[in-house]
Amino acid sequence: MSQTTELSRFCSESALKSLSILADELINHHRESMSAFDEFEICRDILESLLTGVCVLDLHKRIVYWSAGAERITGHSRHEVVGRCCVDQALLHCDQKGCEFCSAECPLAVAIRTSQPVEATGLLHHKSGYEVPVHIHAVPVHNQHGSIIGAAETFESIEQSDANNAEKVLPGCVDQVTGLASQARMQSHLREALGAFTDLQVPFGVLQFRLQGQEHFRAAFGPDAAASFLRVIARTLASDLGRTDFVGRWAENEFLMILNGSREEAVYTVRERLRRMLANDSIDWWGERRSVPVSIAVAIVQSGDSIESLLGRAQQALNAPSARLTRTTIGGSNSSGS
Repeated sequence: MSQTTELSRFCSESALKSLSILADELINHHRESMSAFDEFEICRDILESLLTGVCVLDLHKRIVYWSAGAERITGHSRHEVVGRCCVDQALLHCDQKGCEFCSAECPLAVAIRTSQPVEATGLLHHKSGYEVPVHIHAVPVHNQHGSIIGAAETFESIEQSDANNAEKVLPGCVDQVTGLASQARMQSHLREALGAFTDLQVPFGVLQFRLQGQEHFRAAFGPDAAASFLRVIARTLASDLGRTDFVGRWAENEFLMILNGSREEAVYTVRERLRRMLANDSIDWWGERRSVPVSIAVAIVQSGDSIESLLGRAQQALNAPSARLTRTTIGGSNSSGS
């Protein structure tokens, strides 16, 4: 019997030991009424009912089990991923620094190598093109002889910023295309942040994002494609917010993010993480992956700043020739305005 066949047989019994124990207890407690049911099927039904994503891999990183929760979180259906290597697309992990997990540090690989459970926080690439922040828990899977024959992983999505979710119920605060805060709402948040800096010296920074060539993209593929790509970018930006941060659509091809309470080093760390995340964003259109370059500029609040002066430094960085050189490009202005 091959390892893959063997793992398929044992995946539901061994992937999550606690669920197997639960099934055992149910069977022992209701032995007479449940005598017609097979323990394997009970465990599988339990896994299928979870909102949490569950997958099981063999030693060659081939996916042998993919739960309904995994389909919901990633957008990849079971028939698209079972039998394929996890690094192909569906389980492309990144850590929160934007570095791909699919190496020796992959939680599944670490679980297999160390024979110990592994917990991590990272990102999964959704089928629609955006990044999904997730909590990950990987465990080794053993056969009845105690040999490791693969690994199982559970993952659950991390909710977005509470502040951004709360304001979505307010009329006029939401951009209708992306679902993010409108420009008017972002101006209000900027005024609040400037007030907190002036009165209480609470630092903050802004990130401004510009989709380069969005007009040509719209002309080539149509307004629906352009709107779809805007939504993908919006989902990725919203996925990386802290509880007091805000992001919104600032112009036709621009987004703005406010990082409240963040000093310069922290703002640049977020910029680098988002640069890596946005580099993977694309949409499937006319049978191919489509995308446009995204430039990112930074501005850190200074004494005496207004909305115009703060964003003027970000705009200057976005307009610099160096801001249009790479797939996802970078501009910036520090607290001295350089």
